[in-house]
Amino acid sequence: MNNAIVWFRQDLRLNDHRALNRAVEEGYRIVACYVLDDKSPGEWALGGASRWWLHHALADLDKNLQKHGGQLILRRGDFVEELEGLVHEVEAKALFFSRNYEPYMHDVEQRLHDRLEDDGIEVKRFAGNILFDPATLRNKTNQPYKVFTPFWKSCLQQPPPPPPLKAPRQVDFVGGDVASLALPDLKLLPENPDWSGGLQDNWSVTEDAAHASLQEFLDDAVAAYRKERDIPGNKGTSRLSPYLHFGQISAAQVWHATQQHLTVHGKDTRGAETFLSELGWREFSYHLLQHFPKLQEQPFRANFANFPWRKNSRNLRAWQRGQTGFPVVDAGMRELWHTGWMHNRVRMIVASLLVKELLIPWQQGEAWFWDTLVDADLASNSASWQWVAGCGADAAPYFRIFNPILQGEKFDAQGDYVRRWVPELKKMPKKWIHRPADAPADVLADADVKLGKSYPRPIIDRKVARQRALDAFQKTRNSS
Repeated sequence: MNNAIVWFRQDLRLNDHRALNRAVEEGYRIVACYVLDDKSPGEWALGGASRWWLHHALADLDKNLQKHGGQLILRRGDFVEELEGLVHEVEAKALFFSRNYEPYMHDVEQRLHDRLEDDGIEVKRFAGNILFDPATLRNKTNQPYKVFTPFWKSCLQQPPPPPPLKAPRQVDFVGGDVASLALPDLKLLPENPDWSGGLQDNWSVTEDAAHASLQEFLDDAVAAYRKERDIPGNKGTSRLSPYLHFGQISAAQVWHATQQHLTVHGKDTRGAETFLSELGWREFSYHLLQHFPKLQEQPFRANFANFPWRKNSRNLRAWQRGQTGFPVVDAGMRELWHTGWMHNRVRMIVASLLVKELLIPWQQGEAWFWDTLVDADLASNSASWQWVAGCGADAAPYFRIFNPILQGEKFDAQGDYVRRWVPELKKMPKKWIHRPADAPADVLADADVKLGKSYPRPIIDRKVARQRALDAFQKTRNSS
């Protein structure tokens, strides 16, 4: 038997892992490996919340490998150097891995292929954690799609994703001692201070938990998903995004489980169809990143390159800390800091305030989300921020500016979400909880709210800010 390395990245699972299954089917002894490269990706190295999630995901993967008689070998350093060294250490004849669609990783994979194939080592790459190959999807003029609806229609006309594979029943691992770092050596967890208490309280970072979350969503929430997904105070979404990003569940597993649920239970399919279309937006983001590899740095619409953004560290800090004076925005930013996650409706509201009313560059919001989200994903994060900013593909028009007060009143009508995350407003009646700055003095007194002291006044005059944003957009459009 020959030895082979299975390189894990954003596929930290044993089920539906085509690279692992193929290596086992071809009769190789396996070395399962993860490499942490802190330096090469530059500013897009893992953020703090992602590092916390990764630590626990790697621990779970190692535990599952041990059940099969193996272990996860951990290395740290340059991807190519570490993997090439490991190949020679264990005298591997092949390297198996799932594709990663980030621009930097494309270059890594190509360098690995070139260097290992020169040494006679087979490099076998398999589809990554998306449903459809972005390289094969083109519009009628043979160009990449730039609008979501025709893109998703094209996806739905493709053959469905292949059925998920079960984990191999038996895996032969390379015997003997293969040098490995201990998981704490990767230094993924926060120290001095350890700010991860809220993350620990809100997440179970295991492959089993991913599937339990999916099943709970399908059983309890998918039927009402079209409406409930917009209500941040309710448990109306799947919360699968971090599991999908790290590959503890595959997009194909989610797709097929949803389809099976419809076959068995579904009469009204609208909730499930809407849910699958959200997977479609994830696909669209990867499609864009594949064809426009500067998406995370440069505006998709070139005329926005000269947009008159205003860098304001004081306003940025107030936004980051959830101290803007707009309750639904502050609730979202505090939920993010405490749990590493934010409801998608609220993500749009907080992003709109930052880029359109504060005129702070979308890249600064993107960077904050990258560091604080457990589901920080280069494709989705980049495409979503550009969508809100009005400079992305199929973007919301720049003149569409979310009113955080009206959005709060519409989607958090009783104020439950705000009361949970902004406890200084918990005694405010629902009529005023989303507009405390407009509340009468006696209402504020009864609620123990002192504007400017216990809770901030709004950091901007929205009427002035809205007009300023529209003027900036008009100036940009006229200069294009």
